[in-house]
Amino acid sequence: MKLGLLVIDMQKHLLNGYVDQQTIDGACEYINYTAGLLRSKGHPVIHIKDVEGTEDVNDDGIGFIPGIQMEPGDTVVHKTFSNAFWQTELESILSEKGVDLLVVSGFAAEYCVLFTYNGALERGFKAAILQRGIVSTKQGAVQDIYRDRHLISYPVIEALVELG
Repeated sequence: MKLGLLVIDMQKHLLNGYVDQQTIDGACEYINYTAGLLRSKGHPVIHIKDVEGTEDVNDDGIGFIPGIQMEPGDTVVHKTFSNAFWQTELESILSEKGVDLLVVSGFAAEYCVLFTYNGALERGFKAAILQRGIVSTKQGAVQDIYRDRHLISYPVIEALVELG
């Protein structure tokens, strides 16, 4: 089974000052562990970058937070809508890489994470939210997302990767 990890909008201008650092650090720990595990077995890691309203997509102000580990083999997809599939190359990238199960993580739980998760399902991908790997600025939003969606924990991801 080929897994893919989406890391959505973990960017400086979206998180810094809006989400407490302890929450960010906790999510980063789970995202980075999962990303490292998947990379080690040849599964893709894709970072989604919100560039809405930005003229320079390389502007450091909209860059990824330092807590997210990126590797040269990772893919970056730019988006301008909440659903990372909408008017981007994400669907074709996942299809080309043969992804069977998409693990969704990042910010914001009730917007971009949820809309991208739904977008994956609408396009026929199996998808799950990374447990402890999403954040929000809204109290209770993460728990609401967990309650109504498919979740996956890193021990399950470990087992799936080992089964190969």
